[in-house]
Amino acid sequence: MNRDAALYALGVGVCLSDAVDGVELKYVYHENGQGSIKVLPTFATLLVLRSGASGYNLPGLEYDPRLLLHGQQYIELYKPLPSSCHIHNIVSLAGLHDKGKAAILEIETKSYEKESGDLLCMNRTTVFLRGAGGFSKSSKPFSYTNYPMNQNPAVKIPESKPFSVFEDRTQPSQALLYRLSGDYNPLHSDPMVAKVAGFSQPILHGLCTLGFAVRAIIKCICRGDPDLIKSVAGRFLLHVYPGETLVTEMWLEGSRVIYRTKVKERKRTVLSGYVGLRGLTSSL
Repeated sequence: MNRDAALYALGVGVCLSDAVDGVELKYVYHENGQGSIKVLPTFATLLVLRSGASGYNLPGLEYDPRLLLHGQQYIELYKPLPSSCHIHNIVSLAGLHDKGKAAILEIETKSYEKESGDLLCMNRTTVFLRGAGGFSKSSKPFSYTNYPMNQNPAVKIPESKPFSVFEDRTQPSQALLYRLSGDYNPLHSDPMVAKVAGFSQPILHGLCTLGFAVRAIIKCICRGDPDLIKSVAGRFLLHVYPGETLVTEMWLEGSRVIYRTKVKERKRTVLSGYVGLRGLTSSL
């Protein structure tokens, strides 16, 4: 798992501009061995891929996987992720909504450390399934939710000046590197598939963009300490092309950081959400 954690870290931009970055080297190297590296909190999203939940198969719900859009991601972290352990996942349905021409499906994945039985993290993945709606049998569209509404990733961006701003340029090969962490959707690597989907070239994974944004918050707000991250919520608004520059704006609101990530070259917002913090010092 420590190899996976280091590969993931490189995939979301760790040490991208400085191979000996004093804040980020700990995610890929430790003098006491790879078993001692720190794990980025957004590595938790990879556990969904290993759970089988990424197939989004629900009996009776038919959809074209080429028309699937990743809409939102919510993560809760109950303890720092270890660099090496065996994981046991429990997957459940968190929500299902009939939107007429589309369906919204929400899958919850709880990840436990096998040896201790401790709950490490929870992911809630929300996908938009185009063409899969209209399955309600009554006049009222079917809608089911099984989680607290205060965990909604949608946020209102403050009008005030950001507390901090961080700029990070992705690399043209960023999606090819990130896909080695387990998301092999050809939309992120095959030019023909990308064109069929309406893009001029393969796009960056939304969860890769989320990793860049949370890294920015760890650097600028948490002073490099990933263990301060308690929860992460992200809403994917627009695609990113590998090689574009990501600018993440951050606002402090109590124990939460409201953030917005833009593509500098196109001046478009691609991601927004919030990060919940634990043990935030008043000196900030």
